[in-house]
Parts: sequence; C-alpha cells; structure tokens
Amino acid sequence: MHKVKSAIWLGLFLLVTVGMGVSVYFTIRGDEEADYVVETNAFFAPFEYYDNREIVGVDVEIVNRVAEKLNKKIQIQNVEFDVIIDNVAAGKIADAGAAGITITPAREEKVNFTVPYYNSVQYVVFSREMPPALRDDHVVWEALAGHVIGSQMGSTGYLFVDDEIENGVLRDTNTTIKGIDSHQLAADAIQSHIVDFAIADELAAKYIVKKNPGLEALPLYYSGPTREEDYPVEEAYAIAVNKDKTELLEAFNEVLGEMLTENSDGKTEIDRLVLKYMGLSDE
Repeated sequence: MHKVKSAIWLGLFLLVTVGMGVSVYFTIRGDEEADYVVETNAFFAPFEYYDNREIVGVDVEIVNRVAEKLNKKIQIQNVEFDVIIDNVAAGKIADAGAAGITITPAREEKVNFTVPYYNSVQYVVFSREMPPALRDDHVVWEALAGHVIGSQMGSTGYLFVDDEIENGVLRDTNTTIKGIDSHQLAADAIQSHIVDFAIADELAAKYIVKKNPGLEALPLYYSGPTREEDYPVEEAYAIAVNKDKTELLEAFNEVLGEMLTENSDGKTEIDRLVLKYMGLSDE
C-alpha cells in the first residue's frame, strides 16, 4: 500500500459530519482535538479508498457509527498497512486499526480484535493471456509453482504466499514472491510482466478485474486428497484495538453487532455497504 507524505497534507483536513454533531477527521497526525486515532490504508476498496481526497468505504462507515455512538471525534490516518498492528499495540499514535485486517494468532498477541465482520477468500489474479492451470473453478497452490507471485506487502496474502514458499507446497519449486505497494498496483505488475500472478483478497481481486478487463480472478485453494476435497484459503476481517482501550473495543463490537444483523432480505448492513462501495448497488 502507498505512502502518503505528511508534508503534502500539512495543515489540511477533510471534515465529515455525522449525526448529533459528531465528527470523524481525516487529517495528518497531531490533531489534538481527536479523542481517538484510527489508522487505515486507503488503497483497499471497497473497505477504504480515496474518493476526491476523502477516505471512504465500509470501514469508514463503521468508524463513523462508532464516533456517533460514543459522541467522540475520531481521526482517521492513512499509513502503510504493515505498520498498523504495531502502532495500535504501542498505543502512542493509534488507538485502533481499520483496514480489512485479518485475525491471526500473531496479531492477537499484540492487539484485541473485534468480532469478525467479513469473511474473505484469497484469490489469484492473472492475465487472460497467461492463465494458471485450473482445477475446476479454482486454482490450487501447486499451479503457481515456478512463477513470480505478487502480493501487497504486509497483507495476509503476502504472508500466505511467503509461508508456502518457505514451508509449504511451493518450497524448492523456484517460486518467488514480490511485494507490491497496493492491491490496485497488482494489475500494472501483471500487465507489465513484473509478476505472473497476484494474490489478493476476494473483493480486492474482483475490484481489480472490474477495472482491468484483460484480467481474471479465481479463488485460491489448498489441495485436498481428491479434487472434490480441495478447500479455500480463507480469512476473517476485524478491527484491531489497543488492549487498553476497552471503551473503544466495546463500542466497535456494539456497532458491528447492529451492522451484522440480517434484514428481511437476509442481508446485513455490512453486505449492503460492500455492494455500495463496489459500485454494485444504486445507493
């Protein structure tokens, strides 16, 4: 994910007003008026991305609701994805992280996680001119052997690939991994032949394909004893919260409980927001 140079944004902020006069600030670090700071990386649509210099997306909607519930001002900062967990754990410059963050045991040692609010499958993004070997309607790890695989630095996809190369089925197969700054740049890397394939979360992969008609994406699976027993590489997203910020954690969980309640059509508010920010609804 991309860096944002603070010098460019010095003295500037975008103010978004939500109900009851509560505000969520999009600013550089150092806004002393903020009650809480939430770090994100605004290059992960539909959960967070820039729209006319404003950070929007599913996670931003969640943070807005928490600000309203607590009647607090929450500052959202755009940072490198791979520093968010450590910053939240330290608690000096960030109280929480909202960036489509996957729950992992290693991360749970450093921060508290809210209830999961979205389950995602890892996808393989590839050029139609050079598809990997398919196994029905999915791709297994073994089909990626011997290729250059790109994935966003610090993302779960990157960790999955690295682990398979170091300890899994891609070990000793001349497979290499290349870090990419953001999921969106994966398309350029594939089309420029810098990487052969890219690994990204499901919605990010589908967004990449939507914006780049020459690319396709299919779910990534582990091989089972038989083809029918192959199973997906899955993960669950949650908000990361500093272990001392119990009020903030409780507020996030209350809001997520409300947003995960199914409506009469069987969909949750999170489902609706995902469709909205994917551009698949009329909202």
